[in-house]
Amino acid sequence: FKLVQSGGGLAHPGGSLRLSCEASGFTLDDYTIGWFRQAPGKEREGVSCLSSTGDITNYIDSVQGRFTISRDDARNTVYLQMNNLTPEDTAVYYCAIRLGSCQHGPEFGSWGQGTQVTVSS
Repeated sequence: FKLVQSGGGLAHPGGSLRLSCEASGFTLDDYTIGWFRQAPGKEREGVSCLSSTGDITNYIDSVQGRFTISRDDARNTVYLQMNNLTPEDTAVYYCAIRLGSCQHGPEFGSWGQGTQVTVSS
């Protein structure tokens, strides 16, 4: 199982970026998918989650209304659209999968390689 990330980069405050996470070796819609981030000197935190059924999404309060998680089954890819970015969104972002739901299940695994998002003027 492999997750390959793309996207990210540098954005100005108020700008937008889209992260992609493409799966190979398995079908994404069999799994719950999470996006995580880790800022320098901080612990990794869960940012957003999409259930395997595709009908349940979760976001942490700080990104609610600005970030959108979605899945393209034809491309076996999950996306994180990030709008109205702030410097506090600067971090390395990771995608990962697990069985179960966004609320309950085993540890997330098959982590993507990570992608840097930097928000700066």
